[in-house]
Amino acid sequence: MRQRRLMNQINVVPYIDVMLVLLVIFMVTAPMIQTGSVDLPTVGGVPQPPAEAMLVVVKQDGSLALKATSGASEQSMSNSELLRELRRAVERNPLQPVVIAADKRVSYEKVMDTLNGLRQAGIQKVGLQTQAGSSSR
Repeated sequence: MRQRRLMNQINVVPYIDVMLVLLVIFMVTAPMIQTGSVDLPTVGGVPQPPAEAMLVVVKQDGSLALKATSGASEQSMSNSELLRELRRAVERNPLQPVVIAADKRVSYEKVMDTLNGLRQAGIQKVGLQTQAGSSSR
């Protein structure tokens, strides 16, 4: 009867096969895991805006309105009229705060266009108004 010789080498081919299979599995599943959605945080308590802040209202249809003081009524105006009025306010008070109150159904692009317009008007203090409450998640 012949004796078996001990093998002094490791056969790595099965290990390479397993590693390649795992690599393919991770490459296929990785794009499926990333959904691309943004999960925004909820706000428990919302601080009140400063009393002297001007309120820019972006309505559901995308129209703009300005409420200059807390006791004043909203004045509907176009984007150019809004910028003109805000420039006048910045001339009187360079640190004039402005709060944007946008309807939740308004597109994000419209809110960003409004923010960009405020930046062009020279507004340095801008806030976004939210509503207090718990999230429905």
